Amino acid sequence: MNMSLPSPGLLTLQAAWLSSARSRMLRKAEVAKRRRLLDLGCGHGAVTPELARRGGGIVVALDHHLPALREMKNAVRVCADVYHLAFISASFDLIFSQNVLLWVNEPEQAIWEARRILTSHGVWILFEPDYGGLIEDPPELQTRDLWLEGLRKAGAHPMIGRKLPAFLAKAKFRVQVELLPHLQLPHSARFDFLMDLPLSEHSLKEVREMKRKSDAMDPAHQVAHLPYFMILAEHA
Repeated sequence: MNMSLPSPGLLTLQAAWLSSARSRMLRKAEVAKRRRLLDLGCGHGAVTPELARRGGGIVVALDHHLPALREMKNAVRVCADVYHLAFISASFDLIFSQNVLLWVNEPEQAIWEARRILTSHGVWILFEPDYGGLIEDPPELQTRDLWLEGLRKAGAHPMIGRKLPAFLAKAKFRVQVELLPHLQLPHSARFDFLMDLPLSEHSLKEVREMKRKSDAMDPAHQVAHLPYFMILAEHA
């Protein structure tokens, strides 16, 4: 993992944007029948309560960022990184992760480690973005190149989404892939996420100006669609 977490407020907002698609993927994975669930890279725990409510058993929240874990209440918490998961093999029958492999230096190594702790026929639900496919309009609000700049400087993999089907298949998962199906009205907080990244002063000035223009414009006249790969990977 690389940079520090965004604020709890931003992560909660991000989780809300993906809630409908996440709910559908959890149903597809038969979450209510799962007895041992892992929220991998839980951050501040924006999704952990949802997994606890919908799952059929215990939920473990894991992250490498100890301060975030300390803020969480009413959860089994484990501090570890994705390369050395502190569990015996076949510990979980469902793993959930959202925007996690985006920040992992060696995603293929992390995938093999996640496979190790899944039971036979266990499933891993992954939500990962692909900033290379960002669709934006009007032209004066296009931030794609700034996202690529900032994410790469932070050590992230901005186009991880398109890489994952092959990585998971190589690790002997059965892979089902969907893309985020709905276009939502853009939210000005997308610029706040971008300004959290290590941009140059010139780029930050560009983002602030874009945010000013966006705030003065009707959201219905804007498009900002980030493709998300929604993956259900089954232990084969």
